[in-house]
Amino acid sequence: MPDLPVDPTDPWIRPAQTFPSLTDEMIERIRPYGTEQLVAEDTYVFRRGDHSIDFLLVLDGELQMFADDPIQGRHHLYSYKRGQFSGEQNMFTHRSILLSGLCLAGSRVIRVCHERFRALITGEPDIGETIIRSYILRRAGFVRHATGGGILIGHRESGDLLGVQRFLIRNLYPVTIMGVNDADAPSVMQRFGIGANDLPALITPDHGVLKQPSNEILADELGLFEPPEDDALYDVVVLGAGPAGLASAVYAASEGLKTLVIETMAPGGQAGTSSKIENYLGFPTGISGLALAGRAHIQAQKFGARLCVSRSAASLDCSNSPYAVGLSDGRSVSTKTVVVATGARYRKLDIPDYARFEGRGIQYAATAMEGQICSGQEVVIVGGGNSAGQAAVFLSRTARHVHMLVRSRISATMSDYLVQRIKSSPHITLCEGCEITELAGEHGLEAVTWIDRTSGETSRCNASNLFVMIGADPNTDWLDGCLELDRQGFVCTGLSSDDMTRHPYAASKPGIFAVGDVRAGSVKRVASAVGEGSVVVAAIHQYLAAAH
Repeated sequence: MPDLPVDPTDPWIRPAQTFPSLTDEMIERIRPYGTEQLVAEDTYVFRRGDHSIDFLLVLDGELQMFADDPIQGRHHLYSYKRGQFSGEQNMFTHRSILLSGLCLAGSRVIRVCHERFRALITGEPDIGETIIRSYILRRAGFVRHATGGGILIGHRESGDLLGVQRFLIRNLYPVTIMGVNDADAPSVMQRFGIGANDLPALITPDHGVLKQPSNEILADELGLFEPPEDDALYDVVVLGAGPAGLASAVYAASEGLKTLVIETMAPGGQAGTSSKIENYLGFPTGISGLALAGRAHIQAQKFGARLCVSRSAASLDCSNSPYAVGLSDGRSVSTKTVVVATGARYRKLDIPDYARFEGRGIQYAATAMEGQICSGQEVVIVGGGNSAGQAAVFLSRTARHVHMLVRSRISATMSDYLVQRIKSSPHITLCEGCEITELAGEHGLEAVTWIDRTSGETSRCNASNLFVMIGADPNTDWLDGCLELDRQGFVCTGLSSDDMTRHPYAASKPGIFAVGDVRAGSVKRVASAVGEGSVVVAAIHQYLAAAH
């Protein structure tokens, strides 16, 4: 029997990068940042659920890593030996850790306390690069192999289950999916007291059960939420963690500003759902939106920015300075400046029964998760922009066939490299001048009907997944008159006559700025959003200096 093909992107088969051994010279450079310790007896040096743990570098002996599975219990994953070090991405945050570490008797380690860890990363950049790369790969391995997380039970194609799964995956939390029709599901549901009306339900590693959880509950119970510091006055609060918001956070935090980021869903915004971005500078082979967002997220945290996931901005009191940002959970955050980077929300089709099929076949993103759902099936995509084109190319690898519908000519709204791939693919049928007229299905989407406005011909496809990618509307309803908006609701910028805030991205109130898709006149591209987010920090410094 032939060997199964090995996936070269799997972090577990890249030990030299995922679990590197530092040289003796590197070890000596780390010594001044910590203290050497001898472990006299087998000791758990950290346990799953701990926060703000220390960095451990093994000199002699062994540090064993264990994961807790809700059903199988605790099991050994791997061990660190001389020159290897503990940790993963949560070392840069105050989030709960996923694994437990048992240091064997007689082991010697260098312990760098959590408060000194960032000093090590920035003070020894070559060592920091090795550590950060390994941390990114380790977390990717946890997610890929569903290690250290929970078990999500529900109907596999249920919109509610997919919503929970999407939130967890985009926040890099490992999760195993168990369908209610799987062989083990009845006994597991009985063991944990889960009824049919409780689905979807997440069983946590400590045997807790979250029934029909909201994103806020998931973030709180799984340790994903990092609350703002009590009574803190921030230099800048960034509202939204898309490319523009993350860029603002990276540059602000790296330049010494006390920075907080508020994000409703997960780092990356709409760009985080792109299967592959191929025209982003510096990535000749392309990069997924999730990977790009993950790198930017850890970069911002490396410099000390704090990111609050699962909360949104509910209000902005701009009548007094410092400004008060009201959050969806009732908290209020004080800040000297604000960067509005809340982006836009997906537009919806105006056709009968549309709302009935949301979460039951209608999708707004094409990630690896959706690719698995659509494997071997007919798929319909509506939209003519780059997001729709990327989705069509990506889904054509696993779907039986992709039908792409656009209202006008595709070349007018999409990058040429995507146009050429779509037109040359035998797995994609392009229908220009077409519009959907009907959705059908009993419990979920089962068929899509559209009309060719040029010929009048009607087509029907038995598809259970419809990807709607027709643009977005600005997410500014919560501003409630605080800032000047244009007719479409985008934030107007560059209008201030105040010398302190005269800047292309300055909004109508001093010290408040807007960047990315939420800004009127912005170019809807990832690279331009990153540029705006980074450039605006210079204006923040200018405002703070003048105000001081």
